[in-house]
Amino acid sequence: MNRRNLLKLGSLAGAAALAGKSPLSLAADSGPIKVGILHSLSGTMAISETSLKDTALMTIAQINASGGVLGRQIEPVVVDPASNWPLFAEKARQLITQDKVAVVFGCWTSVSRKSVLPVFEELNGLLFYPVQYEGEEMSRNVFYTGAAPNQQAIPATEYLMSAEGGGAKRFFLLGTDYVYPRTTNKILRAFLISKGVKETDIQEVYTPFGHSDYQTIVANIKTFSQGGKTCVISTVNGDSNVPFYKELGNAGLKATDVPVVAFSVGEEELRGIDTKPLVGNLAAWNYFMSLKNPENAKFKAQFAEWVKKNNLPGGDKRVTNDPMEATFVGMHMWKQAVEKAQSTDVDKVRVAMIGQKFNAPSGFVLEMDGNHHLHKPVMIGEVRADGQFNVVWRTKTAVRAQPWSQYIPGDEGKPDTVTSVDPAPAVRARVA
Repeated sequence: MNRRNLLKLGSLAGAAALAGKSPLSLAADSGPIKVGILHSLSGTMAISETSLKDTALMTIAQINASGGVLGRQIEPVVVDPASNWPLFAEKARQLITQDKVAVVFGCWTSVSRKSVLPVFEELNGLLFYPVQYEGEEMSRNVFYTGAAPNQQAIPATEYLMSAEGGGAKRFFLLGTDYVYPRTTNKILRAFLISKGVKETDIQEVYTPFGHSDYQTIVANIKTFSQGGKTCVISTVNGDSNVPFYKELGNAGLKATDVPVVAFSVGEEELRGIDTKPLVGNLAAWNYFMSLKNPENAKFKAQFAEWVKKNNLPGGDKRVTNDPMEATFVGMHMWKQAVEKAQSTDVDKVRVAMIGQKFNAPSGFVLEMDGNHHLHKPVMIGEVRADGQFNVVWRTKTAVRAQPWSQYIPGDEGKPDTVTSVDPAPAVRARVA
């Protein structure tokens, strides 16, 4: 049987097929509901992940103020895996087995998500993952509220190739050396070649986490760009973005000459940088702080109030961004699913999550698909001098996450949002 509908089958079969309760549902049905927050608050990824912890705590406080979930208050349990990938797995196990949390919101990098995945599948835990990723995974224990490649990377590349986006002919793929950048660039390389781009017009360069010397790389970008209209597609993650963008400014490499489109740089990463030399460079996301609609106005005001009330670092210079919105949406959807299921039991919540909708700060109503991914709009923003983005292109509707196989020859036989994860026994039985 084709596993295209694997997750939907798993979700529908879960409550009936799995006997007994999971470790996450052993807590009493009264008293607070514990929720895990698993984000790096130190190390190279803290620049990105700290704001997700702040958003999660803000959202929990909002839900508690409105009566909680099933009449019970949420009690956050915050842990810091410190940008240490094996420590993510250790902390995830602690949250599930010791703290008895009902759900976990966390991770940023794909390597951290892959580190915790076996723990969630072994213990039948539930993870909400809020960041764009390479789209090669499908687990019944994860809900992916960030973008798959066809909801970010592919549309951004098509835009750069278009007359509107500058008509790029050469592509410099620059990323941090780990799963997401390498896999995404594999997808992009195959996509570009399918569009007639020559191998000699594609260059890939990777740097380690925490890399800070981009002088040589930026010089190489300049040299490469002499061969024709060039763009940089950046999957650089974490605090390495600060020296990279500073070096672009130092080298006088302007967006009018060589535009950069980033998949992991948003308002938060630009907050501590002089963005004037970077005006015109691009980022592809599913949400931008600059969007004007009632839901975003409420979201921004709520976060600003939370920052002020808790005297958070950065004060009135704090910003909102895409993964923060994904965290906010995911947490509210989980609340809705728990109330629909009338239980925090993982198997029941998993079933109830499918089809959940939420009026998001992006201005779109987002829906959770049976493949455990959100339908999301795609937007491309242009850096402004104040560190915000002007949206220069967007889809008219939310887009369903699609399999990466359509972009990589030879992978056509793999299922929707390709899985490298062995399904749980109950799901395997149904598939067989």
